[in-house]
Amino acid sequence: MEPSLAEGGGRFRASEHQHVRYNPLRDDWVLVSAHRVKRPWQGQLEKPPPEDVPRWDPKNPLCPGATRANGEVNPKYEGTFVFPNDFPALQPDAPEPDDSDHPLFRAAPARGVCKVMCFHPWSDLTLPLMSLPEIRAVVDAWTELATELGASYPWVQVWASSFLPNEARLEDRTQRQHLSQHGVPMLLEYAEQEARRKERLVVENADWLVVVPYWATWPYQTLLLPRRHVCRLQDLSDSEKDSLASIMQRLLIKYDNLFEVSFPYSMGWHGAPTGPYLEEECRHWQLHAHYYPPLLRSATVRKFMVGYEMLAQAQRDLTPEQAAERLRSLPEVHYKKRTEEV
Repeated sequence: MEPSLAEGGGRFRASEHQHVRYNPLRDDWVLVSAHRVKRPWQGQLEKPPPEDVPRWDPKNPLCPGATRANGEVNPKYEGTFVFPNDFPALQPDAPEPDDSDHPLFRAAPARGVCKVMCFHPWSDLTLPLMSLPEIRAVVDAWTELATELGASYPWVQVWASSFLPNEARLEDRTQRQHLSQHGVPMLLEYAEQEARRKERLVVENADWLVVVPYWATWPYQTLLLPRRHVCRLQDLSDSEKDSLASIMQRLLIKYDNLFEVSFPYSMGWHGAPTGPYLEEECRHWQLHAHYYPPLLRSATVRKFMVGYEMLAQAQRDLTPEQAAERLRSLPEVHYKKRTEEV
């Protein structure tokens, strides 16, 4: 599917020739320059994360029974633990800014709450090494937070805000436009297309699929999508939550196996807004999770946003198809457990 005739009589190959790809979710473009990955690396090397993390460390403020910076002592929790962020970016009682005297200097009120979630009491146990019931408990905790905070706040992740953040407003607009123009939710149609094409598919099960999106910016960025139309995390059935725990574990094992390191990433759920939006029509939304891992070539080589990306547009050094193929081919037994078996 990759080759096609290019201008000038040559044959275009996505893995060889630079091109731009459209991201309909953000209404922007990403430059794909796969040939750049062939250049010798002379950039910054990171220290790999330590593998000998203690199971319990009194100096770690997230551990059970540890004292946090504000003097609070954590309970001796045995599962998922959620508590208010001691240094929140959003507070529920912030005063309103004064009226602006010029349209170029506008401010608006911003209120909210921030939470911290510890997935497990053991510091050396990351999510891909947790059992499926333990991961399901994390899914349940996310759902409870979404329901509790979503009763009043328009946007909920592990924080909740009185306003829609930029990414949420952008995705709301693009998904609304797609439904209006095509009669189907954008990411529901996208999931069906990716399930059929399979070029960028990483893992799938009866309820979910994970792909390296066609428009991915980060090297091993993935998108987690339900197969049916689901607006919010709290709309999932019990069986869908079980299969979500399973597919998350499979994906994260592959991430760790890629460079045989506990793979760093930022992850978050995007779903239909809540609070006052619960009474509005939101069927243009499709629940999804973004995974943004920064590693590029190894455990010590990260991708950095450079001048072109900060001043022009996003750029990536290998195609989404190459990234998906590499992730897809990795085993689903964690490298630490393979070592134990030998």
